[in-house]
Amino acid sequence: MMKLYVTPGSPYARMARIVVLEKRLESRVEIVAAKTRVTDSPYYDINPSGRVPYLVCGDGTGLEESALICAYLDHLDGKPAFDLPGGDQAWEGRRLEALARSLVDGLSVWGREISRPENERSPGVIQHETDRARRMVDVWEREIDHPLMRGRLTMIHVTLGCALGLEARNPGVRWRAGHPKLCAWFEAIAARPSFIATAPANAR
Repeated sequence: MMKLYVTPGSPYARMARIVVLEKRLESRVEIVAAKTRVTDSPYYDINPSGRVPYLVCGDGTGLEESALICAYLDHLDGKPAFDLPGGDQAWEGRRLEALARSLVDGLSVWGREISRPENERSPGVIQHETDRARRMVDVWEREIDHPLMRGRLTMIHVTLGCALGLEARNPGVRWRAGHPKLCAWFEAIAARPSFIATAPANAR
């Protein structure tokens, strides 16, 4: 039995949890809540970096970083479903995945900042990430019409869906206004059972 260490608020851990559900690996992967950002957490003996997600394989090998873990889980059965397209679309797939990753990375920095005590928060960091998110969402309102965003579920979709879902944890993330195409796309993907089961707390 593999063990996948997660925290409920991490969009990166959510990506891995979605892959577990989509690939029907629940009988092979145990989801374990990790205590992070606390002094002397027992989790640090398992993963010294303290980051999530973290996958402990059956032989005890540990894997860190969501993209690696998702790819590993996807390939377990020899029938990967989430791989990006190849051939003429290979670079377009990687470009879109990078755009989605950029959005989730910036929103995660913003989320971590507002989780600090108020007197320790950086207004400059919060403003920077607010502005970045606004620009990136404008980009995605255009890119969401790309044929790859209308095809089979890939890590592009999972990454973007988890990024937009962070609105549930950060009241400052208001990406819906003025982005009707992105809203329609998100509502469809958010209705998938794997997204419903892993939705962040306080989701609307």
